[in-house]
Amino acid sequence: MNKEIIIGLSYILASICFIFGLKMLSSPKTARRGNLVSALGMFIAIVVTLMGKGIVTFEWILIGSIVGAVIGASAAYFVKMTAMPEMVALFNGFGGLASLLVGWSEFYRSPEITSYVTLSSISLAVLIGGVTFMGSLVAFAKLAEWISGKPTLFPGQHAINGLLLTLGLASVIGFCLFPQYRTEIFYFNLGVSALLGVLAVIPIGGADMPVVISLLNSYSGLAACAAGFVIQNTVLIVSGSLVGASGIILTNIMCKSMNRSLANVLFGGVGAKRFGMKVEGEAKPITPEDTFYILEAAKSVIFVPGYGMAVAQAQHLVKELGDLLEANGAEVKYVIHPVAGRMPGHMNVLLAEADVEYEKLCVPEDVNPIMSTIDVAIVVGANDVVNPAAKMDPSSPLYGMPIIEVDKAKTVIVLKRSLRPGFTGVENPLFFFDNVRMLFGDAKASLSALVSQFKEAQVT
Repeated sequence: MNKEIIIGLSYILASICFIFGLKMLSSPKTARRGNLVSALGMFIAIVVTLMGKGIVTFEWILIGSIVGAVIGASAAYFVKMTAMPEMVALFNGFGGLASLLVGWSEFYRSPEITSYVTLSSISLAVLIGGVTFMGSLVAFAKLAEWISGKPTLFPGQHAINGLLLTLGLASVIGFCLFPQYRTEIFYFNLGVSALLGVLAVIPIGGADMPVVISLLNSYSGLAACAAGFVIQNTVLIVSGSLVGASGIILTNIMCKSMNRSLANVLFGGVGAKRFGMKVEGEAKPITPEDTFYILEAAKSVIFVPGYGMAVAQAQHLVKELGDLLEANGAEVKYVIHPVAGRMPGHMNVLLAEADVEYEKLCVPEDVNPIMSTIDVAIVVGANDVVNPAAKMDPSSPLYGMPIIEVDKAKTVIVLKRSLRPGFTGVENPLFFFDNVRMLFGDAKASLSALVSQFKEAQVT
């Protein structure tokens, strides 16, 4: 069996690992195994690629691998779960940057390229990679609160972004057709991609960041696919296509979960202003002691986690309180809205870290039909995903979005620091409903007080 056949079979094996690994990632039960299978596929692809390219000296590759491994392991170990969205945004960005650098290096390694396929792939890798990298940096800055999470709107933004996209696509064509100006067009394309990446993401509010991160993930896959055509690497084309397709599918799912189009997410500027009717009423505060008495008598309890839970790092206390409630005879479930948090699956990741059983996780459509039978709904830092304005107020940007209908539960306990609206800037009338009690304060401290109450009751 010659070397080319071994390389081809190895690439097929790596592609199979990617496909099965991606499939396993769709379930928390098999996600870790899927991650390992995908990593094995990538390891096979890297080793075979290095062998296939006839590389004799591996010093720089070894140095890069060691540095990358140290950075990756350190990030995985030291980065807090609350900062996971920012890290995912950076990973997307560096994926796009890697594809951009592949196209750049291939152009300078072989400046006399005549193949239109290779030329267009180089230009697309630069264009998509640049948009992904710069857009991901802006997303990172918003999530890390280095800049405002609210949409930054400017006059003529749609026209300007449309013009930049047109110029970027024109530069791809010009890069192929005008070899005498190829270097100038290359740098023009690079500048356009960077500017488009920034201007495309700054008008998007923090509430829409899960969709943006998913979309940028798809872009990084498309950039990798283009880089695969540049270096004629089959496994890179396959893996890039898988990431690109899965990212687009996830983006579509999340848009449907908000009952909004992708165009509305990208260009709507939701969160720039406060919309909707003015909410009036008086919130009814409650103490941890009184909350304990309500929970002690409850036979069915649901937890609705949101970004506030992540900020307070309260997921372990949520799990502990849930266990205590079950020990007290209550049926406990955790209801997660698809766009809760700041990245796809944010709440799922946090609850998985706290060892909440997968079977206890529910989606809104599983619980909403029986919400009126639920004794207590505990909302931990969620806001927009439980906002009844989505059903009540046609003037609200949330109107029509499927929500978790906690307002129908017999009693609702909302853990929040204040009555401030969520990232969309929409006032939440839920806080003033007759069956709602506000447990003000840090969610971690409030949950800790409730856990202490239950433990003291068990002792006595």
